Amino acid sequence: MAAIAHDLAHHAALDARMVEAVRGIRLLALASWPARTQAEFLEGWHRGQPALPRVEYPRLDFSDARRELALIVAASDDDHPLGIYLRESAASWSRAASLLEVLGTHQACVESIALFGRPDEALPGDGPTTREAADHFIEIAGELDHELVSPQEQVPVSATALALQLQSDLDDFFDARVITVELDPDLIAKAAAGPSRIRLRAGAAFSDYDRRQLFHHEALVHSLTAINGRAQPHLASLGLASPRITATQEGLATFAELVTGNIDIGRLKRISMRIEAVAMALEGADFLQVFRFFLDGGQNETESFVSAQRVFRGVPVTGGSAFTKDAVYLRGLIGVHTFFRYALQQDRLRLCRWLFAGKMSLRDAVRFEPLFEDGTLAPPRWLPPWITRANGLAGQLAFSLFANRIRMDRIDQKPMRKG
Repeated sequence: MAAIAHDLAHHAALDARMVEAVRGIRLLALASWPARTQAEFLEGWHRGQPALPRVEYPRLDFSDARRELALIVAASDDDHPLGIYLRESAASWSRAASLLEVLGTHQACVESIALFGRPDEALPGDGPTTREAADHFIEIAGELDHELVSPQEQVPVSATALALQLQSDLDDFFDARVITVELDPDLIAKAAAGPSRIRLRAGAAFSDYDRRQLFHHEALVHSLTAINGRAQPHLASLGLASPRITATQEGLATFAELVTGNIDIGRLKRISMRIEAVAMALEGADFLQVFRFFLDGGQNETESFVSAQRVFRGVPVTGGSAFTKDAVYLRGLIGVHTFFRYALQQDRLRLCRWLFAGKMSLRDAVRFEPLFEDGTLAPPRWLPPWITRANGLAGQLAFSLFANRIRMDRIDQKPMRKG
């Protein structure tokens, strides 16, 4: 018992050191472009004189943080679940620090691939590559009968109206003001979530799907896991978005859209086009070529710039490099979906609930099982409604398990053919 208490105290102290060491390592914030870059680019585009954006990145030095993170890795017990978590997390933060120190260079692309992977990597279960899956969804979206889209789905919603609606949804869920929705004129992305606030880009137009996607994806996954993680008594870093958990976080958030029926084909197409754009950039496409790719795919000029900017954050805009984070979305979704089905097969759906106790990877949830059971780690205080309804979730997963056994290539498709 004394040894267990020592292990907990030792790793809790290391965790506190890691939280302190990584305070300045804000990967997305430091790699993103200033809002004026968009205005300057689109002004030249409208004049018929498009030019590659010019972005100046800060010179950053995280050598002290990286030294501290290396000490944490060395002091962590690789035979203990907390030690493994700390070693992998500290190494991930160190890699992110290395990326930030070389912003604007091809080396930033190398570091990004080490963190997030590439679009040509196979999906879980030796499936197709992420890029092949993305191309599949792009093709389906192009073939979709647009008569299926209802008029309500096409009505734009202003950022101001959406902020009021989303704030009301969140206040009802928490029965208090826990997360604040704000408008941000300097935000390039349409939305960004943190543990205490969700920012929306002022002046942006949203859809009815956007409201529900923001509620289930940003608020009830990204913000909720941060809130629950901050409440952990021994592992405060579970409230931080370590780069190593990006695939699980984005996969879980996108799975939440899927399981609640709030992911539309347009959303899948946008995610998939970003993956294809990352692949294009790695193969040599520059910012202008990627921007035109999004335009040709049906996005307006503003959204095409935003999408292209995601691909070139922190790397040269001349082609051959990419910020590869968007490659994790489909890979993460497939991974989380597979994990939930595995948990159902093993009668261990509790593992899925524990994913909301903080920001962790799928493997962390499995390794942490004895720590949740003995009370070292606290269960999540807040859970999204869809995961609290175990019977409904189990029903969907059970059907999915069975449906996957159906061979589509052996089905008589004559009734489906025209004529």
